[in-house]
Amino acid sequence: MALVTLLQFAENLSDRQTADAVRSRIDWKYLLGLELTDAGFDFSILSEFRQRLVAGKAEERLLNQLLLCCQDHQWLKAGGKQRTDSTHVLARVRDMNRLECVGETMRFTLNSLATLLPNWLASHLQPEWAARYGPRTEEYRLPHTKPQRLAHAQQVGQDGCWLLERIEQDDRAAWLWQLPAIDILRRIWLQQFQVVDGQLNWRVENQGELPPSRSSSAPPTI
Repeated sequence: MALVTLLQFAENLSDRQTADAVRSRIDWKYLLGLELTDAGFDFSILSEFRQRLVAGKAEERLLNQLLLCCQDHQWLKAGGKQRTDSTHVLARVRDMNRLECVGETMRFTLNSLATLLPNWLASHLQPEWAARYGPRTEEYRLPHTKPQRLAHAQQVGQDGCWLLERIEQDDRAAWLWQLPAIDILRRIWLQQFQVVDGQLNWRVENQGELPPSRSSSAPPTI
């Protein structure tokens, strides 16, 4: 799992994308020493692994083993500077999963509305939403840099808020609040975003703005 996490970080993948890579990519199977017929694992195992890793404060032990291996193979030069903090690796992975969570939630909500209220959705659907939320999130690469990830999160957040506002303003659509898809959208938006001075903002994890992971909702799957 440690090597899988490093590959995940190197290729900027979410948990779902990573699990799919383990199942389908020959280069990953070769590096991980897996048989070509290996079925892989459920993506949720990656999150559980990271939680156990951090809870047991074992990330430094894994990192030290990696550094020793690199030194044995002379991949690290004496006196050189290497970034040895594992925190940014885990933080990047968490960012990717949060982006996947909000993207998949928005896609699930739109698909649910398209089935139940196609005419209502058609009158409120934004032109760019088909391209943004048509494919599953894991079918394309999420933004690589931190500013790009933040911009993407803000855009998805604004789209979700816009949709919720349309429901709130339409008296005929009041019953939509009872739909599971709308309830999930509302709850996940409360967890992942906050309004500051009238502006919607992506919550910052290292500033304690996120709720505990055990109380967070998982993205819907369709």
